[in-house]
Amino acid sequence: MIRQPIVSVLGHVDHGKTSILDRIRGSAVVQKEAGGITQHIGATEISIEVLRKICGTSLDKKGIALTIPGLLFIDTPGHEAFTTLRKRGGALADIAVLVLDVNEGIMPQTTESISILKHTKTPFIIAANKIDLVDSWSPNENAQFHETFSSQEESVQARLDDKIYTLIGNLATEGFNSERFDRVLDFTKQISIVPVSAKTGEGIQDLLILLAGLAQKFLGDKLEVSESAKATVLEMKKEKGIGTTIDAILYDGKLSVGDDLLLYTSEGVITTKIKSLLKPELLVELKSTKRFKPIKEAYAASGVKLLAPGIDNVVAGSPLRKITKDTQIDKLKEEVSSEMESVKIETEDIGVILKADTLGALEALISMFQHAEIKIRRADIGMVSKTDISEAEIVKKQDIFLGVVFSFNTQISPDAELKARDLNIRLFKGDIVYRLLEEYVEWKEKEYDIQKKLKLSEITRPGIVKLLPGYVFRQSNPAVVGVDVVEGLVKPRAFLMDSTGERIGTIKEVQVENKPVQEVKKGQRAALSILGPTVGRQINEGDELYIDVPKEQIETLKNLKNLLTESEIVALDIIQKIKNTIN
Repeated sequence: MIRQPIVSVLGHVDHGKTSILDRIRGSAVVQKEAGGITQHIGATEISIEVLRKICGTSLDKKGIALTIPGLLFIDTPGHEAFTTLRKRGGALADIAVLVLDVNEGIMPQTTESISILKHTKTPFIIAANKIDLVDSWSPNENAQFHETFSSQEESVQARLDDKIYTLIGNLATEGFNSERFDRVLDFTKQISIVPVSAKTGEGIQDLLILLAGLAQKFLGDKLEVSESAKATVLEMKKEKGIGTTIDAILYDGKLSVGDDLLLYTSEGVITTKIKSLLKPELLVELKSTKRFKPIKEAYAASGVKLLAPGIDNVVAGSPLRKITKDTQIDKLKEEVSSEMESVKIETEDIGVILKADTLGALEALISMFQHAEIKIRRADIGMVSKTDISEAEIVKKQDIFLGVVFSFNTQISPDAELKARDLNIRLFKGDIVYRLLEEYVEWKEKEYDIQKKLKLSEITRPGIVKLLPGYVFRQSNPAVVGVDVVEGLVKPRAFLMDSTGERIGTIKEVQVENKPVQEVKKGQRAALSILGPTVGRQINEGDELYIDVPKEQIETLKNLKNLLTESEIVALDIIQKIKNTIN
């Protein structure tokens, strides 16, 4: 028995992955997602009948006789970190479509997707989307590429070709030999680039024909279905009037009502029995909560919803296995547990807390934070609890930037929220995964500036003053003299030294126009009262005096240079040179 090929759709955020599927299935899933970005993995079954209807006579013209039952599309979230679609030993997908905006080319998340495909050795084709945005493009609704391309002005054709050739060059740097699909000479050695428009439908036929043709020609034995049923859990849902259900991708074998299953939960491996199987209608997204019909059997490859006792704590992203009379239960349990162990991470004592609603989202966060070189203390599925806040408090005492909690698409308990507020623990929450990191980076930069300014307020600031001739108001106890601030900043309670580095006194007070002030800057004139020296002995009119900045604080100030004025930097350099002459 031959199953449907599983097609994974990857690419950069906003480049049109879900929009391409929307064009095929005539739905509007993209409008239902947070921020227009698919955050949970979905699946859509395109039957052989639908393929024939969309592609019309084009299949016959190209001499392609469809033998596969259809295509099963998996729409992965666009962020680079969503790499969790997998089965034991490799990728869940048989073939992939890498979607990119032909006008923007390869972006960071495109590169990440390419890395995933390389790592999993998944064959792929490229959908170069948004050709309708090429300057002066004349759209032809649902036309095949060669029809719409030949109808364009020569200058427009040249513009698109330039973009394709740029893309070919960029892919070459990634180690791939690629070409526009209608120019490919060897599909085993060249990556096909299919120019398409999700908005107008141009090139969509070509994309489907190429997918079906390549799957039939090159996947071969991989599409043969075995006796044992294997699936990957996408997510759990509580359906009104039904209870907890599991959405899964069945990628091998057959599932039937009454089958015994082995599943992985947050408490470990469990066994249960299928009470009911539900399947979405054709061209209906598996994530939809409506328009499901009961079935007795489900065959790979397909998206299926099932009901069974005791599945409330099943981990999204985990393997689902059917138990038969020949199954060695202990061996299967070990296999499933081993697969789940592979997603665990090495944690640090000092690091952030990550919480998510599904294994897929959690793996996304882990990947994203590891890539950003942010240490992780713990990463779990489930609600943010008081324990999470307590752990963050421990971390915060050692590193304020890591003593935080991230909540992706999961609830925060009222007690945890209250405790976080009381302890001033920062909570980052949202339902668009890549924005969590962006918000954290923005917060960290602002917080870092605040901390630096606080630190700077506790450090002696560099400054140089010159005693004005004729402005000695008192010779000693304390000496009161008029000065010009030559460089930097002068504040009360700072020590003063002379040009040899010898400390000569302490600034007791700074006055401007007979009023005490907290600081004076370069270019200002002030009266200083100085404890320690006597005018005419230790200091004289016309002398330059320097703020005595401790050596250890000089290094700190150099690290905070972006918060100092140019004049303070000049003063700091002069003061450091004086300090360096002291034995």
